[in-house]
Amino acid sequence: MHCPVCNDPETRVLDTRLSQDGTSIRRRRQCDHCEYRFSTLEEIELLNFTIVKRNGSREVYDRDKLERGLRRALEKRPHTASDFRGLVHAIERDLQRIDSTEVRSQSIGEVVMDNLKSFDKVAYIRFASVYRSFEDVDTFQKELDRLRASKSKSKKTGKK
Repeated sequence: MHCPVCNDPETRVLDTRLSQDGTSIRRRRQCDHCEYRFSTLEEIELLNFTIVKRNGSREVYDRDKLERGLRRALEKRPHTASDFRGLVHAIERDLQRIDSTEVRSQSIGEVVMDNLKSFDKVAYIRFASVYRSFEDVDTFQKELDRLRASKSKSKKTGKK
């Protein structure tokens, strides 16, 4: 790891801590040359697949693109950075379970919506309205009714 101040390649780890959810490691480092201290965050990178878009084109999975879409859906909604990272990790774990070198964009959208539904219902509706291209108020209302029905069903069975 190069020092961000002097760019010297010799740095040493002073402290290592595992995140609460166990998906990342925070390391406190010090440069051997200028003694500057800095932190790094290491995360597991498991996903290496190609996304097959609706039009047949293909692109490599991009975590940043997923995060941008989630941030748009969660804009002005209450959540912590830790909660957001947990949501991204949960989505990526579900995508990893697909276990294929190519994944259809529709499958990714469904995984995102499933996770958003339990994370934040308003963000779920926002994402679904764009992802499913709601054409009118009736389509929007049908999705809200489905959401209410699943909420009522989960209350009856005691599930979230």
